[in-house]
Amino acid sequence: MRPLFLLVLAVALLSCGSTKTIRESKKVIKGDWALNTIKYSALGAYEVTLLNDASKVCFEGSSWRFIPNNNTGTYRIDKSGCSTGMRYFSFTIQEIDEQTGLYDFLLKPTDAKGKSETNQGFRLKLTRLSDTAMQWQQTVSVDGKPFMINMNFTKQ
Repeated sequence: MRPLFLLVLAVALLSCGSTKTIRESKKVIKGDWALNTIKYSALGAYEVTLLNDASKVCFEGSSWRFIPNNNTGTYRIDKSGCSTGMRYFSFTIQEIDEQTGLYDFLLKPTDAKGKSETNQGFRLKLTRLSDTAMQWQQTVSVDGKPFMINMNFTKQ
């Protein structure tokens, strides 16, 4: 009976751990990134507030830091005319396809102590990740149609 219990416990613990794809991705994402460009899937002038925080103009050029061992990070907006300063977040990686390594992020704004005032998060699809570049994609609805926001990062 005891060996069966230990086997079941071992299987349960292993199934709760991160997959190899997620572990490798966390190594790549760790560190400092710059959010260089934000592009929309449709042409036109859109007033988009990203992450319930700031406009596209304010986010372009922002500095990001990912700390995957505790799934936290920061970003800093320094652009003139914007609400500048450091912001904090926690993130969760939720795997979609182990073969491609693409997955969703759940990014939740927090305070400096890791507490969320609203417990609201944002689902972002990781569409590209390499040692030098990363792209996130968020799909929202505009006039009842899908509208994609692509955020392009480079590693610092």
